[in-house]
Amino acid sequence: MHEDANQQDELIDASTYLAKLPDRIDLPIGCIGTGFIMADCHLPAYKQNNLNVVAIAGRDIQKARSVAQRHSIPNVHQSARELLSDSKIQVIDIAVPPDVQLDVIKEVVSHSHIRGILAQKPLGRNYREACQIVSLCQERGITLCVNQNMRFDQSIRACKTLLSNQGVQPAALGDPVLATIDMRAIPHWMAWQERQGWLTCRIMSIHHLDTMRYWFGNPERVFASFAPDPRTKFPHQDGIGLYILEYASGLRCQICDDVWTGPAREGSASDIGIRWRVEGTKGIARGTIGWPKYPERTPSTLDYTIIGDESWRKPRWDEVWFPDAFIGPMADLLLSLEEKHPPSLSGHDNLATMALVDACYQSANQHRAIALDEVLTQSSA
Repeated sequence: MHEDANQQDELIDASTYLAKLPDRIDLPIGCIGTGFIMADCHLPAYKQNNLNVVAIAGRDIQKARSVAQRHSIPNVHQSARELLSDSKIQVIDIAVPPDVQLDVIKEVVSHSHIRGILAQKPLGRNYREACQIVSLCQERGITLCVNQNMRFDQSIRACKTLLSNQGVQPAALGDPVLATIDMRAIPHWMAWQERQGWLTCRIMSIHHLDTMRYWFGNPERVFASFAPDPRTKFPHQDGIGLYILEYASGLRCQICDDVWTGPAREGSASDIGIRWRVEGTKGIARGTIGWPKYPERTPSTLDYTIIGDESWRKPRWDEVWFPDAFIGPMADLLLSLEEKHPPSLSGHDNLATMALVDACYQSANQHRAIALDEVLTQSSA
């Protein structure tokens, strides 16, 4: 934490907001994909933590060589098949567009020396495809972890601590009543999104929907409403997204994902940022997400207060989501292999996030609330 932060916090310390690393960090890792998320997020985080990345593959061999040189990766391959021929590699990190992910994973699981896969979110194009991916890995005995990396944003993890029962101690915030995430930011859209026909929900909102699941579990139903983003020229349905999640306990969650934010790029003053808030019966937590200021290193924040406090508690840290928190999903996978238990970001767990995203599209199209079970019970055949 910052030396000038408030006095040592009794509930929030490094163990609550940083990923736990495995004892063994030398398992050979092969990376498939050379785009921004791999080159600027995954690989810097792995290098910071001395993980053993031994090979990388990409369709553009020159780009792959450039990324390998930048991150001191010894072996460069032009295809996933070529990379997978190296029997020393035990873990595969996949960062490819969702419409090709299933084919890549089919290739990966055909190699018996692979023990674990970290797959990019979204896990395929939809819930049905995600089910196929999870089944493929399960049939081959390969551990699948999904890169829902916002769960490792430091403020999101710290808030989870305040919501969790710690041994015999009750949750610091009490029973959750209302939670909100308000995003006013302009993401960097990828060129491959144009061929998907969708924009925000499967790329950005999936983070926020998954965060609500991480904090509170599965909602009973969701209502979603979409409007197009005036700045994005290719046809899309889900530009600006509004979501309401209903829980059996009475908890309500609201998400606003505004990727327009007004004409900030066209000449107006800007008001860009991400704020979140959780209200419980015994306390309140609020925070900001530092990602919109990337590449400037801007830590996310958490303030909280519980009954008996005279002021807000404000623990702080130096780590940031992009790229520091990207060690989290890979550490989750490596720990699961080391300790022989499912990762917290397992493919099976992620099916509920993928189903929730599909439910949002159905809700927006049908103008009604959609029960999560309506999607979860659909056949994966």
